[in-house]
Amino acid sequence: MDPQIAAALVPLLGWAVHGSLLAHRLASARRDPLTGLHTRAGWTARAEHCIRRHPATAVLLVDLDHFKTLNDTHGHAAGDAALIATADRLRAWCGRSGTAGRLGGDEFVAVVQDLAAADLDALTAALNQPLPYAGRSLPLAASVGACRLVELPVPTLTDALTAADAAMYAAKGRSRRGSRPSR
Repeated sequence: MDPQIAAALVPLLGWAVHGSLLAHRLASARRDPLTGLHTRAGWTARAEHCIRRHPATAVLLVDLDHFKTLNDTHGHAAGDAALIATADRLRAWCGRSGTAGRLGGDEFVAVVQDLAAADLDALTAALNQPLPYAGRSLPLAASVGACRLVELPVPTLTDALTAADAAMYAAKGRSRRGSRPSR
């Protein structure tokens, strides 16, 4: 190979490798390392896209109930297992018609193209199934809030998240009046 051609190709190869590494880092930053779900940034981009394409979109917020107690009682590894199980259940429920994400801590989010009341009941039931862990059955409980964009005067992701948050806290309030899971 001609030395001049080689000298011209080396910087180009360096830039290609550098660009590939940056793309990999960006993709990694959009995934939660524990659960594999989208992070806030990755989920937001997908949710905005879904909202533009599907007017019947619904946004959900999920918060694990009594998560601190589970962590304090059974340890952080059990807490991590609960987060992973919640992520897996939410991902499975979304299937191909939605996208799930982890906002941080024990807060999750999802956007789905169409949401029926039975679907929401199925999600709540799935998220409240006990978790087999280290030969024990750990109680899991989650509060779910949902907002259908067609119910909003202006269908924006921000407004949908605000409405889903209010619905989630209303659900959390109802669960506190009910029975608490045993330790």
